[in-house]
Amino acid sequence: MPLGKPAPLGAAIQPGGINFSVYARHASALELLLFADAEAEAPERTLELHRTADYWHTFVPDLAPGQIYAYRARGPAGHRFDADKALLDPYGRAVVGYESYDRQAAAAPGDNAAVALRSVVAGADDFDWAGDRPLGPPQRRGLTYEMHVAGFTRDPESEVEPALRGTYAGLMAKIPYLVDLGVTTVELLPVHAFDPQDAPTGRVNYWGYSPVSYFAPHPDYAQATAPAGVVDEFRDMVRVLHTAGLRIILDVVYNHTAEAGPTGPHLCWRGFDEAAYYMYEADFDRYRNYTGCGNTFNANHPVTNRLILDSLRHWVGELHVDGFRFDLATTLARSEDGAPMDRPPVLWAIDTDLVLAGTRLIAEAWDTGGLHLVGNFPGRRFSCWNGPYRDTARRFLKGDGGIIEELMARIVGSPDLFTRDDGQPSNSINFVTCHDGFTLRDLVSYEQKHNLENGEHNRDGSDNNLSWNSGTEGATNEDVVQLLRARRQRNFITLLFLSHGTPMLLAGDEWGQSRRGNNNPWCLDNERNWLDWDLADSAADLVRFVRLTAAFANNLPLLRTDRFWSATSADHQGEISWHGLQPGRPDWTPTSRHLAYELNGAPGQEHVLVLLNTETTARTFNLPPAPTGSTWQLLIDTGAVPPDDFRSENALRQPPEEIIVVPSHTIKVLRSRS
Repeated sequence: MPLGKPAPLGAAIQPGGINFSVYARHASALELLLFADAEAEAPERTLELHRTADYWHTFVPDLAPGQIYAYRARGPAGHRFDADKALLDPYGRAVVGYESYDRQAAAAPGDNAAVALRSVVAGADDFDWAGDRPLGPPQRRGLTYEMHVAGFTRDPESEVEPALRGTYAGLMAKIPYLVDLGVTTVELLPVHAFDPQDAPTGRVNYWGYSPVSYFAPHPDYAQATAPAGVVDEFRDMVRVLHTAGLRIILDVVYNHTAEAGPTGPHLCWRGFDEAAYYMYEADFDRYRNYTGCGNTFNANHPVTNRLILDSLRHWVGELHVDGFRFDLATTLARSEDGAPMDRPPVLWAIDTDLVLAGTRLIAEAWDTGGLHLVGNFPGRRFSCWNGPYRDTARRFLKGDGGIIEELMARIVGSPDLFTRDDGQPSNSINFVTCHDGFTLRDLVSYEQKHNLENGEHNRDGSDNNLSWNSGTEGATNEDVVQLLRARRQRNFITLLFLSHGTPMLLAGDEWGQSRRGNNNPWCLDNERNWLDWDLADSAADLVRFVRLTAAFANNLPLLRTDRFWSATSADHQGEISWHGLQPGRPDWTPTSRHLAYELNGAPGQEHVLVLLNTETTARTFNLPPAPTGSTWQLLIDTGAVPPDDFRSENALRQPPEEIIVVPSHTIKVLRSRS
C-alpha cells in the first residue's frame, strides 16, 4: 500500500485514490477502517497508517468519493487511548451512522464499530453556485434573526411540505416571510454535526451545542439522505438566502465538544491526542471546565488553532457562509493552562485571516469560568453580544429605578464598552432575548423559571432573569394583565430597534412565542422549541408592529450611520439630545423611571423624539421645540390598541399642545413633519 502524504489533513481526493492523514502525536499505531456502506456493522478492510513526525497517513488506490471510514488509535497508558473505539476524522466533511449510533457504547469498554458515527469522503466540488459568493460586510443597518433550523418549520402550521419541515430546504420555503419581516441576517443555532444523545436519559440534545465535527453540516437537518446531498442542500439554502439579500451567520461551538469529561465517550479528538485538543489540570486526571459541559477545547494549542482556522475557511470558501457567532468565545482567549491572554493566537489568527477578511465575527464574550470581555474582546474585527444592553433594557422596562445613565449609554451603542479607537456602534449586538433564556412573551409573563420538563429538578437555567410577570405568573385570561403584557412586548421591540447598534431578534418573538416559562429547553424536541406558526395569524398585530418598527428604524439616517453620536450641549447641536419631563433636563435621580431622547437628523431630515415611562403612573412630558417649519406628530404608541400602536402616514396625529401624557409602562415615538 502506498505510504501517502501527511498533507493535507483529512481525506483528500487525488488522482487514482484517496489520501488519508490525521494528527496523533502520542499514538503508537493507527488503523484506517473502511466500511462497505453506512449500515455495515464491521469494516470490510483495515489498513495500518504510516507516520511522518506527528502525522499518520496512507494512500488508498481506487477509492472514490462517498467512501465511509473511521480510525482506531493505540497509544501509551496515561493518554486515554482506546484501541477498541472507532473514531471520526477531525477533518471529515460529512458524518453518517446516526440511525445506529450508541453514545454509551463509545464510553463503555469494548468494540463499538457497529454503532459508531463514521466519516465520509466528500465528493469533488461540482456544485453549481450560479455565481454566488459570500455577501461581505453589510453596508447598512439591518435586523439579525436568531433561529433553530429544525424548530423554525417543524410545526405543521408552518405550511411547509411535510417532507421539508425542520430542514435546510424548509427554511428556504419561508424566506419570503423573513424578507417581509425586515430580516437582513439569519443567525442559525449550531449546524455543525452534533451528538443528539448528549442529554439526560429520555431527552435529546436539541439545540446542538455538542459538536462531533467542525466541517460537516448536521445531516438530520437535511431532507436529503446521501452525504453529498446533505452538503448540497445546505449550499442550496445559502445560495437562495443570498439571492433574497439575506446573510447567514453560524453559531459555532469551538469551546467544547460532545466528548464530555475524562470518562466520556471516545468519538473523535480524545482518541487521537487528548493533550492537544483539551485543557486539563496539572495532574491530567481532570479537565478544565470553563464551559459547564465537562471539557474545554484547547483552542490555542497550535494543532487545535489550525483546525479551527481550517474549519472556518471551509465554511466560508466551500459553503459561502457570511459570518460566525462564537459560543462562549472567551474560552478562546485562554491559554492552555486556562489563564486569560492579552493576544490569544487563535483569535488574532481569525481576525487577520485573508479568507475570513469579509466575514462578520461575533463573540459571546463570556464563559462559565467568569471571564467577561464585552467591548474588550481580543482582535479588531469582533463584534460582541451586548449582555449589558439586555440586562439594562430588562431592568428599565420592568420598572427598576436608578439606571437612567446606564440606559443612555446602551441607547447610543455602548461607547463606554466599545472603547477601542476603531470601535463602532455596529460592534454592539443589541438584544433583549436569545435562545438561552426567556422568550419575549415569557419575559413579561414569568418571574420564575419553570424547567421541570428538562429533567434536572428545575436546577438548570439562569435564576437571574430580570423579568416581571405583569401581575400574574404564567398563562392568564385577565384582560388587564394581557393588555399590559402586549404593551410591554411592544416596549421592548421599540427600545431595541431605536437604539444604536445591531439589533437581534429571537425567532418567534415577533408574535409572542412562549415556552411556558422554560428558560433552558435545550434538551426538548417538542413545542417548547418549535415555532407556533398559528400565532403568525392570531398575533398578526404584533407581527405588523415589529415589521413596521424595524422598517422605520432601519431607514433612519442616524441609525444607519456607523459612528457614535455626539450629544447636544449648550453650544452644540449634537445628533442626540437628552430630555426628561422638561426639555434638556433628564432625571438621573435614583427613583427616576422615565427618559426622553431626540434623534436630530441632518438639515432636511426629520427628527425623532422617543418618550419612555416605566413609572407606576402616567407622566406628562413637555416637548422640545420641533425643527423649524415642522410639527411633532405621533407615530408609535405602545399603549394604544392596534393599529394605532404604529400609525400609518394617514393616521399620524399631532399632539394638541406642547405637552404629551405618557401612561405607565408606555413608550411614545414622535416624528417631525413639515
